[in-house]
Amino acid sequence: MKRPVRIAVTGAAGGISRSLLFRIAAGDMFGKDQPVILQLLEMPECMESLRGVAMELEDCAFPLLHTISMHSCVEDGFNSVHFALLIGATPRGPGMERSDLLTLNAEIFSKQGKVLNDVANRDVKVLVVGNPANTNALIASRNAPDLSPSQFTALTRLDHNRCKGILANKTGANVDDISNVIVWGNHSKTMYPDLYHASIYAHPALKQIDQTWYHEHYIPKIQNRGSEIITAQGRSSCVSAAQAIIEHMRDWYLGTSKGEYVSMGIISDGSYGITPGIVFSFPVRCNYGRYQIVQGLEINEFSRNALTLSENELLSERDVIKNLLPESTKEAHENLSICLRSGVTLYADGTGPKDKETYLQTDRVL
Repeated sequence: MKRPVRIAVTGAAGGISRSLLFRIAAGDMFGKDQPVILQLLEMPECMESLRGVAMELEDCAFPLLHTISMHSCVEDGFNSVHFALLIGATPRGPGMERSDLLTLNAEIFSKQGKVLNDVANRDVKVLVVGNPANTNALIASRNAPDLSPSQFTALTRLDHNRCKGILANKTGANVDDISNVIVWGNHSKTMYPDLYHASIYAHPALKQIDQTWYHEHYIPKIQNRGSEIITAQGRSSCVSAAQAIIEHMRDWYLGTSKGEYVSMGIISDGSYGITPGIVFSFPVRCNYGRYQIVQGLEINEFSRNALTLSENELLSERDVIKNLLPESTKEAHENLSICLRSGVTLYADGTGPKDKETYLQTDRVL
């Protein structure tokens, strides 16, 4: 059996984690041959509840579950982790403005970024789920100067999956027959669900649906789906969020299906004219444990306006928490493009060959 990988999960006694942890232990995230060590983090007042979760995990007798540890201290919980799932965050309360939520959570993710920088495995892959996820991911990344910006991502796979599920229900297609939907931008009501490059049964999706339905019903439905679920059941998405986390990490680690691209919130390298250095959802392909932005997609006027709206929101969020973004990490986040010998420009992730390694270079396009 393989050597175990260490996975840190914050907010480990919460609803999303309760839907997630058992599936990780069952091998749904990294494969049925990959043992895992779960390093679970919670607030001190939630440790007894977390102990109950740990007991249930033990009672399931998962063959792949090597070890469970529980922590209220991030320095211990993040020690040597290969994967960090940052789910825990302060929820938005009654009368709280989005800027208040940003400021409150900024301190949490600033500290977590610093601790990951100091104690995590050097190849750690970080997924931020706690909202506002895009800007929280930016905060964590900017406070981890010794890690690559490409190691930090934000969850927009839930929105991506919603795009496929709702489109499948409308058209009668199976979700497996729908490919290359895209969610651009912020995980907020300004996100842009793009079907201009999607296909159903290998034919353009927009030729198979009513355009008015797409613009007036489908796009707002995706943008407001989270609020709709809260209204219906009195709490936010848990099971579907857990599914999205599993798929995000599995694709990042094991690779996307051939010909398919998915949506991930990543540091912008300037692709499609988006401001470099903000965390923006792009279409990506994954291979070798890396992701690359899908290039060359046509952006029409309608799409450009939608991208700009979400970009401006992210820029305004960045302005709110700019005091927590160290100037020393700014350049690394705003210069993420590299040019291969072939002339192709790619997203730089720090894993390519060094110039001095002249015997064999394989800086190939993914």
